[in-house]
Amino acid sequence: MRLLHTSDWHLGRAFHRVNMLGAQAGFIGHLVETVREHGVDAVVVSGDVYDRAVPPLAAVELFDDALHRLADLGVPTVMISGNHDSARRLGVGAGLIDRAGIHLRTDPAGCGTPVVLEDAHGEVAFYGLPYLEPALVKTEFRVEKAGHEAVLAAAMDRVRADLATRARGTRSVVLAHAFVTGGEQSDSERDITVGGVAAVPSGVFDGVDYVALGHLHGCQTLTERVRYSGSPLPYSFSEHRHRKSMWLVDLDAEGSVTAERVDCPVPRDLARLRGTLEELLADPGLTPHEEAWVEATLTDPVRPADPMARLTDRFPHTLSLLFDPERAPDDPAVSYARRLAGRSDQQIAEDFVTHVRGAGPDDHEQTVLRDAFDAVRADETLREVAR
Repeated sequence: MRLLHTSDWHLGRAFHRVNMLGAQAGFIGHLVETVREHGVDAVVVSGDVYDRAVPPLAAVELFDDALHRLADLGVPTVMISGNHDSARRLGVGAGLIDRAGIHLRTDPAGCGTPVVLEDAHGEVAFYGLPYLEPALVKTEFRVEKAGHEAVLAAAMDRVRADLATRARGTRSVVLAHAFVTGGEQSDSERDITVGGVAAVPSGVFDGVDYVALGHLHGCQTLTERVRYSGSPLPYSFSEHRHRKSMWLVDLDAEGSVTAERVDCPVPRDLARLRGTLEELLADPGLTPHEEAWVEATLTDPVRPADPMARLTDRFPHTLSLLFDPERAPDDPAVSYARRLAGRSDQQIAEDFVTHVRGAGPDDHEQTVLRDAFDAVRADETLREVAR
């Protein structure tokens, strides 16, 4: 069976001030053409279909168009909700849409109930594990501690229990939206840390033939059977080195996996440039980036006059302008943002405690801080879902 694995469409999202709906529509067309040209038997979409719980109307219309075009191909599609989606909204009408061969899996209670497809070698069971927010699903999965590994492990126990009841030789595919250990993050993914831990080990998924992951925006191979497709379009300058693609996966009669990447059309290259304003304006080596979307970081010790206007004369698609004057790390003028770069909310809070009282928080206080951050994030999730 030949699968096309994609995820993280983020329909409705902009790239800085650039509306991406046209590029997203171009991707949907490319997806449909790939299915047709490569003889794909099933499409799997591993979450974050939309960029937010209540997407703009234009994004909903594009999603509707995608569903109609996929259904018209007669190729089954299995799709789960991600942490950016409202699972309840995305799942509206799932029972009816199911009849058209579009299988939306957004309810955590259905993790152990697969979509079963057939090919010449028998059945393939597709298990959809929508994004499992630990604070919201711990009761469903009867776990004592709300953490990503615990709820995913419980969901996978249901998958393996169902698989054990099926005919010998039934192949299996799991769709999941999670941060799995070994994956490389980018700036455009929403933090899903719980209890100080965001990642789960890939061993959680043992016992199935292929795991189609979503959440991280870079295409990645964690093992031959566990892969991220990544987002089809860039959504932050941290993705400037990404090769945007989908996985074309062949699952043979024995469940062995072979996979190749299918490149996605990207509307414009990304470039991260750094130097003084005069260096960026004069360097002939930067000529290839003149038509790219540009993030420019200026290192001038004194902020120059009209930097954006002057940059856009040479780089008309400059979208982001940052200032990072070259100074010694202990210089008091080093920006607050620079000192905090790369530090988590928990670390920043602990640093504040250390600064105020001269000693860092003890183990109990670290736990209190962690629980507070987790509670706030869970509350924000509940509020967004309830909108």
